[in-house]
Amino acid sequence: MGVLFLCTANSCRSQMAEGYYRSLAPSSRVYSAGTAPGDLHPMAVRVMDEVGIDISTHRSKSIGEIRSDRIDIVVTLCDDAAQCPTPTMEAERLHWPIDDPGAVTGTKEEALLAFRATRDEIRANVLELVRAREDSRGA
Repeated sequence: MGVLFLCTANSCRSQMAEGYYRSLAPSSRVYSAGTAPGDLHPMAVRVMDEVGIDISTHRSKSIGEIRSDRIDIVVTLCDDAAQCPTPTMEAERLHWPIDDPGAVTGTKEEALLAFRATRDEIRANVLELVRAREDSRGA
């Protein structure tokens, strides 16, 4: 099973989703990418480390770096559907409209709260996806 988590910058949400999916389904092929890759956001690394998942070695990748023949599910995580990249891959598509914590302005503590909320929302969605895939294999 190949899963691709997709956002525009591949710096926060998709990286967190990749980290969670890898930790919950280590035998799966899991990737993250974006159409305009940026830099891995340090707060994404920090909040994932808080839950014991190390994404510090991840890097932002372009959608062009991912082999489409290895992808069965594409999950977009952009909060604005117009901003979500649309790959040409033949794959099941899911959309999780999750707010970008990197767009939060305010104090460092307010930003950390936003990153933690996003992390927890992504965790719930990834858990549901992993369980659904396990159920479909067992059926």
